Amino acid sequence: MEKIDVFKNENATMVYYPELKIVHNTFSGSPTGKQFREALDAGVEVMKKYGSTKWLSDDRQNQVQFSDEDNEWADKDWFPRMLQVGWKTWAMVVPEAVAARDNLVDIIDNIYEQGIRIMVFSDLDKALQWLIEEK
Repeated sequence: MEKIDVFKNENATMVYYPELKIVHNTFSGSPTGKQFREALDAGVEVMKKYGSTKWLSDDRQNQVQFSDEDNEWADKDWFPRMLQVGWKTWAMVVPEAVAARDNLVDIIDNIYEQGIRIMVFSDLDKALQWLIEEK
């Protein structure tokens, strides 16, 4: 499967699969503040550039519970921009660390209420397959 490397820092990577039109981010360690925001900003830009509507989040190695500031930024800044570029479908592979899962429930609920189709997985291959099959 062809992929385009979009972004990389110490705790985040972002790639794009052109044949599938899927943006795929991976968080590991403790992506917060600037690292977190730069990664998500890169995702907005690649979705806009290629007309993608599908996002795959691999958070299995994410160790951090996002700060209130990062959550507020994602809710008030990033999410509206994602809607604007046409985001429709999100497959989330949840963190293995229980503490990192805690604040995802509110994030998932909020995004679902805004009309994004979301499925939560513990297996990356199953998450990708679901996104591929989604129209």
